[in-house]
Amino acid sequence: MKGALRCLPTAAAAGPVPPAAENLSYSMMLPGGAYCAGLAREAVRSLLDRHGLSGLRETAVLAASELVSAAYRFTPDREMVLRVRWQFEALRIVLYDQHPAHAAPDRAEECRDRRSRSMWLLAAAVDAHGGDWGLAPVLTPGGGTKSWALLHP
Repeated sequence: MKGALRCLPTAAAAGPVPPAAENLSYSMMLPGGAYCAGLAREAVRSLLDRHGLSGLRETAVLAASELVSAAYRFTPDREMVLRVRWQFEALRIVLYDQHPAHAAPDRAEECRDRRSRSMWLLAAAVDAHGGDWGLAPVLTPGGGTKSWALLHP
């Protein structure tokens, strides 16, 4: 029969995909107020419980809170984006803020050092979990900072 679609597999049964670690991938805008650290904690706690990653919950909640708090200290009352994702067998929590770019390289490095030192609690928690953390400038004309925590189960 001409034009028959014989090579297509049969359609899978339609229905919702249940939450699992493999499909954990969320992004959310936070308005930038001081209360956003609490919103981030609640969101991360709920997401990890629903996706079967409750073993990482306490460290991940602390990490999200510290990332948001540092962004608020350095760029108060500006929107931020929080991403929570399971990728390559690790939990990745990334925060993008709107910290303006510094014109002078030495000023940028000084600011980065100050922010890094302020995240000592994040560093200790992530290190204890065998993970990694860091921050880098966002490479856009408006500037911004990308900070992250990587946690292994």
